[in-house]
Amino acid sequence: MNNLELARSHINQALEIVRQATEALEGGNYPYVVRQCQETVELLLKAALRIVGIEPPKWHDVGPVLRRERARFPAWFQERVDELASISRSLRKEREAAMYGDEESGLPPEELYTRMDAEKALRDAKITLELVRQLYEEAARLSRGAGGEA
Repeated sequence: MNNLELARSHINQALEIVRQATEALEGGNYPYVVRQCQETVELLLKAALRIVGIEPPKWHDVGPVLRRERARFPAWFQERVDELASISRSLRKEREAAMYGDEESGLPPEELYTRMDAEKALRDAKITLELVRQLYEEAARLSRGAGGEA
């Protein structure tokens, strides 16, 4: 399996997670939406790194790697790297609280997150999805044009 195939797999997984997060939003499960959006952004940014030939690290927030490797991306994507890294960092900070709550204060996740939080997380995940899909489609076209498979 090559990097483009792995990236496509990550994007397909992200599409399904966004679908589930959208359902969870309508059902009022706001912490779950935040958690799923973090996972979505992580998968997508790892896909973006794979698209440009970088093996992503095993940690959750790959924003610093994205910034460090900015020059490997097309100019239009480079312009969005800081935004994507910020989204990644922001959602990464919420990962544990959305899953376990705030253990110090004893608050469960349901008391920490509102619809506004969930909507923002979902909006950010969808922005990331659209940008990475566009990056993938461009790379796949170039690969096909060069005689590769996508």
